Amino acid sequence: MSIYKRGEMYWYKFMWNGKTVRESTKQGNDKVARQMEAAHRTSLAKGEVGIREKKPAPSLANFLKNDFVPFVKTKHATKPGTAEYYSDGANMVGKCDWASEPLDKISDQHAQHFAAKYAALSASRINCGLRSAFAARSIWLSSGGNSNGR
Repeated sequence: MSIYKRGEMYWYKFMWNGKTVRESTKQGNDKVARQMEAAHRTSLAKGEVGIREKKPAPSLANFLKNDFVPFVKTKHATKPGTAEYYSDGANMVGKCDWASEPLDKISDQHAQHFAAKYAALSASRINCGLRSAFAARSIWLSSGGNSNGR
């Protein structure tokens, strides 16, 4: 049995019939997480459930437009400067050619490409876009998205 902590939540990972099973328990308690992993293994062994299919990750551009920007505007309603900062960053990233990539495929190579593309801008503007992209990815992961081990 293997549980590990990502942020505040525990995840479990194990092999079943040659396939990796990796899921969030959405729990902050390690004992509960171990019980959830054991329950999942038991249900697999009894044949009650199969390997759960994962929802495909949304594209970065779609997530930024439909989820991230509205979330930022709501969360930072009392701080319009912060909301504008992340919205501007999201707009910059949305114009990149890799914005159509699924969120689970976004990596540091995309960040390097972004920095190279906007090299003429100031470092703070480049960081604005990068922070927005990776904050969006982090929010997606914390809401149950799958990172495929990254």
